[in-house]
Amino acid sequence: MKIFGSLGLTLLLLALPVLLHAAPQADLWDYWAEHDPDSSISVDHSPWSAFLQRYVRQGPNGINRVDYGAVTAKDRNSLDSYLKRLTRTKVRSMTRASQKPFWINLYNALTVKVILDHYPVDSIQDIDISPGFFSSGPWGKKLVTIEGKKLSLNEIEHRVLRPIWEDPRIHYAVNCASIGCPNLQTEAFTPENIEGLLDKGAREYVNHPRGVTVENGNLIVSSIYEWFQEDFGGSEAGVIEHLMRYAEPELKKKLQGLSGIYDDRYDWSLNSR
Repeated sequence: MKIFGSLGLTLLLLALPVLLHAAPQADLWDYWAEHDPDSSISVDHSPWSAFLQRYVRQGPNGINRVDYGAVTAKDRNSLDSYLKRLTRTKVRSMTRASQKPFWINLYNALTVKVILDHYPVDSIQDIDISPGFFSSGPWGKKLVTIEGKKLSLNEIEHRVLRPIWEDPRIHYAVNCASIGCPNLQTEAFTPENIEGLLDKGAREYVNHPRGVTVENGNLIVSSIYEWFQEDFGGSEAGVIEHLMRYAEPELKKKLQGLSGIYDDRYDWSLNSR
């Protein structure tokens, strides 16, 4: 019995890195599928834009970084007030066009708040506040309550954003506060700018080495394309087709003729300045 127990523990420890990085499936939370096409409800995201413009800067390597250490008490209070206003919003009574930027901004602002609440920290993965013995990071913790429902970052992304809109560009919009993640944009998403920002985020990431590189004819991609392959066509060929859509001419030329992915990688270091 002891031998079996030791073997089982060994196998579990070997599998743990895979389990921790396994991506949640898109699983629609029906409660949040409602919307009102005739709604006049609007949300002011300008406080979030002001915060981003003040503390997010693009580094020399093309990666947007956040100056967490410089955030003033006044701006932390402003961020908290913005989040409180979002939680009072009747989201299900909004239009679809307004809901999408609402959820993206909520996700990103909550992520920044989590980092600030635990700063300094080397990686968001070190903020182990999610429930469960083998949980890693903050993604599973219920952080806000909206319309009577408690929500975690995981639920916002995988039970609302991904299943409702089925838009792979969402992965370029939600930011996990890591170097390997797509850029946190320097302005809030709104119904008016969301399409442009989603395309911008896609182009920035696909054409950056942390997103895609071709070395000696081998395609190496961000682990995002492995974890969420179902959102990018459901196969390696589907991922490549997606990348071709946003690749600049030089990269597109390298991608032509490739039939598979050689490797994937991700840098969980904090995206701090």
